[in-house]
Amino acid sequence: MPPFLSAVYFLSCILNYGGDYMPKTFRGGVHLEYHKELTSSRPLQEVEASDVVIIPLKMHVGEQCKPLVKKGDRVLVGQKIGDTDAYVGAPVHSSVSGTVQKIDTALLPSGLRGPAIFIENDGLYEVDPSIRPKGLIEDLTPRQITDIIREAGIVGLGGACFPTHVKLCVPEGKHVEYLLVNAAECEPYLTCDHRTMLERTEDLFYGIKAAAKACGADHVIICVEDNKPDAIEIMQNYCDGQCQVVVLETKYPQGGERQLIKAVLNREVPSGTLPYEVGVVVINVGTAVAIAEAIKTGMPLIKRAVTVTGTIVKNPGNFIVRIGTTMDKLRDVVDGTTEPPSRIIYGGPMMGNTIHELDEPVVKGTSGVVVLSRDESPLIGEPDPCISCARCVDHCPAYLMPNILERMVAENKLDKAKKLGLQDCIECGTCSYVCPSKRHLVQWFRVGKMELAAQRRREEDKAKAKETGKAVSTGGGM
Repeated sequence: MPPFLSAVYFLSCILNYGGDYMPKTFRGGVHLEYHKELTSSRPLQEVEASDVVIIPLKMHVGEQCKPLVKKGDRVLVGQKIGDTDAYVGAPVHSSVSGTVQKIDTALLPSGLRGPAIFIENDGLYEVDPSIRPKGLIEDLTPRQITDIIREAGIVGLGGACFPTHVKLCVPEGKHVEYLLVNAAECEPYLTCDHRTMLERTEDLFYGIKAAAKACGADHVIICVEDNKPDAIEIMQNYCDGQCQVVVLETKYPQGGERQLIKAVLNREVPSGTLPYEVGVVVINVGTAVAIAEAIKTGMPLIKRAVTVTGTIVKNPGNFIVRIGTTMDKLRDVVDGTTEPPSRIIYGGPMMGNTIHELDEPVVKGTSGVVVLSRDESPLIGEPDPCISCARCVDHCPAYLMPNILERMVAENKLDKAKKLGLQDCIECGTCSYVCPSKRHLVQWFRVGKMELAAQRRREEDKAKAKETGKAVSTGGGM
């Protein structure tokens, strides 16, 4: 940036943000074309659910749920229809009233197939009688708050889908100084968190208060990128003595949990550990609103905000969509496209997955659907050889060496890849974005992680089998 522009930027920061004038950031990352103007001024609109909703039994990190209903059962809005005994897990609920059509595998936005409950929507939206307010935050203990969150099936709505009750249950002996509210929304095109801050401010702060009490945080920091001045202003107006707003530089992936902690607090979360190790818990804007909904009304997580956008989308916008609604419903609500799309992405264009059909359901982690034209998403052929330019290393926000990691995974040297930090990769796509050879780096890292997970499961199965054999042998002796 030329010196005179730097001075102008510096002055504008002082005028806009007062004492904490310089937007905070982290090392690495990239500046992108964001295209948020397509939907940033579009208010949230409620969308009718599809005629048949598809509720996957796993929409979270952790153990898959088991169905609590069977074919032919009538279910109601908010009724729990799947659950797991595992601590790291989250129940699933019906988003409509109707009849269970079948329990079968379904194609999910991840591109994988998984078990799901198909419910024929009767259009009545009759609410389950168990749905009722849970009381005032002041009267609830931290454990009661996390129990409410767990029963409501709330997970991280920024995309990670980690069960929120687990995140807020800080282990004994650990202390949380800061609750960071991730309002960065750094993915291009997506604006549903932005609109949530503007339109559901009261619920947002109610959920923040509940989360802070649950994890015992001393302070709350709401972290907003500087491309959302209206959200910054309204957040500052609502903050009290325990809460403050920190302005972030607009840069990708500013909303990554570890990058956020580094930018705001200059603390680094050690590899293989969770943020509470450095006195921090991070939650997303949408997650906080879901917490408020669960406490104030008793309604579990059955709907979420979703951005449907793209330069060729006729009527892009931000929508409140019931979980399980199929994506063809979203196509209808935006009036389709001006030309055949080249690519439809579930999520943001940097971390999202390309989807090929529109019968996949909206799940808890669906933050957006981005439709790209052929000019925006040209067909890419085979990658060129790595030229060892180290651009991926320079830009990696996790301080990794993507060029070396790719080679280790491709050569099946997974132990070496693990030592080099493969599992610390946040799959942000920055390395692939800056690579002049257009190498498929993130795809290789995902393959490597899946293989490491498969190895771990095989080792656990062997250990269990060995333990079982010992028990049988011991039990058969005289």
